[in-house]
Amino acid sequence: MKAITAKELAEKIEAGEDVQLIDVREPDENAFAKIDGAKLIPLGQVVARMNEIDPSRDTVVHCKGGVRSAKAIEALQAAGFQGDLTNLTGGITAWSNDVDPSIPKY
Repeated sequence: MKAITAKELAEKIEAGEDVQLIDVREPDENAFAKIDGAKLIPLGQVVARMNEIDPSRDTVVHCKGGVRSAKAIEALQAAGFQGDLTNLTGGITAWSNDVDPSIPKY
């Protein structure tokens, strides 16, 4: 499974690369802390809603720490999703630690 660090993702976004960010946490987690531009599709809905993910774009999947996003990627690939999927190592916690400390940790 492909992975990217929070700093690497931030560099891609700053460089203007077309990155689609999918948040597979629950709505209450997303309401508390979120990365700007991320689309919320909770893990339990990710396969049913995979038509909302553009397979032609580089896609980074994140959760709190990287476990649920890895499960989401496995589920999407098993369901036949053809796009390029990358896991955000350390999830939103790493983003808060390494990129944007204004994002609350929980």
